[in-house]
Amino acid sequence: MLIEVIKSKIHRVKVTDADLSYIGSITIDRDLIDAANFLVGEKVQVVNINNGERLVTYIIEGERGSGEVTLNGPAARKAQKGDIVIIIGYAQMDFEEAKNFKPTIIFPDENTNRLN
Repeated sequence: MLIEVIKSKIHRVKVTDADLSYIGSITIDRDLIDAANFLVGEKVQVVNINNGERLVTYIIEGERGSGEVTLNGPAARKAQKGDIVIIIGYAQMDFEEAKNFKPTIIFPDENTNRLN
């Protein structure tokens, strides 16, 4: 039996922009992508602390060290610049494997989105 469990999480980062005109997705600083063990193109859930919105999208690579977290396209309607979000990735795995799996969870500086 396969179950879906949390694989990676970026806990509490600030939205740096919301670009309605861009093709949908979330652009994330490459340092954050790497530290959280995410992949470019990976499906993620974005949870907005400020308004309770939840959405599913995919990751686009942002400039390394920039602190960028930009919601693009329709996702831009779900958050405003300055909102705090949590970005979560999930993986399917065997039930027994999941019992011992340890997700990667990072806690960047909430004001700069940079790693501490």
